[in-house]
Amino acid sequence: MDPIADMLTIIRNGCRAHKIEVTVPFSRLKTEILRVLLEDGFINNFTLDSKKKKITIMLKYAKNGESVIRNLERISKCSRRVYVPKSEIPYVLGGLGTAILTTSEGILSDREARRKQIGGEVITYVY
Repeated sequence: MDPIADMLTIIRNGCRAHKIEVTVPFSRLKTEILRVLLEDGFINNFTLDSKKKKITIMLKYAKNGESVIRNLERISKCSRRVYVPKSEIPYVLGGLGTAILTTSEGILSDREARRKQIGGEVITYVY
């Protein structure tokens, strides 16, 4: 019943199966999360198909064939929301990973949120 968790699971399973691309149902929130993943270099690209209401995600792999995404972890869930103030935005793997937050200014990575000095709800950790 959680579309964000479903998208993360589809990406995680696609990486483990060494797929080139995976497809998820469309939503604006998913599109914004994918934008942050693209900016931070975790995926190659994503395309929107408005007729079929689908998002196609091109997964990224290192030269040795290993996935760039080691883990996707859902933090804030339907049953338990996790909010952080600007001073407590988490560092994922000492700054090597990314925390994705939803803030009053939209979906931001942990680095952007620290730069803009805004807290929010932690959606997921990616590393």
